[in-house]
Amino acid sequence: MSTSPLSALPVRRLTLRDLSACVGLSEDRGWPPEEHKWGLLLAAGTGFGIDDPAGGLVAACVVTTYGPAQRPELGAVGMVLVAERHSRQGVGRRLMRHAIAEMGPTPLTLHATAHGRPLYEELGFKVTGRAEMVRGVFRPGDDPEAEVFTRPATAEDLPAILRLDDEVFGADRTHMITRLPAFADQLRVAEESGRIIGYASAWPNIDNHVVGPLIARDTETAKALVASLAAHVAGPLRTDVDVRHEELLAWLKERGLASLSFNSVMTYGIPELPGDWKRRFAPLTVAAG
Repeated sequence: MSTSPLSALPVRRLTLRDLSACVGLSEDRGWPPEEHKWGLLLAAGTGFGIDDPAGGLVAACVVTTYGPAQRPELGAVGMVLVAERHSRQGVGRRLMRHAIAEMGPTPLTLHATAHGRPLYEELGFKVTGRAEMVRGVFRPGDDPEAEVFTRPATAEDLPAILRLDDEVFGADRTHMITRLPAFADQLRVAEESGRIIGYASAWPNIDNHVVGPLIARDTETAKALVASLAAHVAGPLRTDVDVRHEELLAWLKERGLASLSFNSVMTYGIPELPGDWKRRFAPLTVAAG
């Protein structure tokens, strides 16, 4: 068996063949396995990993880029994990430096826990916002959002969804959004006078459904989309909402979701995220933006 120090172990690209190793790394750190999400990220993004000579992975992360393939406008870093037995040995720092170098001039963003934030700040990331994770069984009510018309999305809606998403997100993420019909259990749109004014999906993750992306013209439209998704979900919902959307967060808590944690939204190479935050209520996942 090799006795190479961690600093000598090479960083390599991960593929879908590494799915089980990534799931194992999550479980090693006490994270939920999230095989469904790992599969999406490894298919749509670029994974980086360090193999453990003893088996499995020493560390892993995924960068999902948006915009033109040859010149991405933004990269979202997620699922940064180091095996417990190799923690506090500089492995995460080395892996992140490698990923940053591989992305070249592409601006980056990530959601950082309080534990991870110091490392990212050391690497040059700046805090530009916060997101609050809420989770719980949604309780329906008699609210004005019922006046907003929502319906299941169809294949014919996809071009309009992509145009709206590009406008609000600030970069083309066609390669991710076109995976939603297969990835999510639900994909719904809000419509007014035949025009799509918002869309959202709910996708399965362990023992809950995650609401995201959540793109909407205004808060009432966002509420309507969440309520319509919740009406077809048995069990808890979870979502990560930009804390500037105070009205939506208060409403979600009134409807049975409780605060779980906060993450710092950080950027590297740009002062703030592109797009229109006022219509961007929740990411597809904090690991991919």
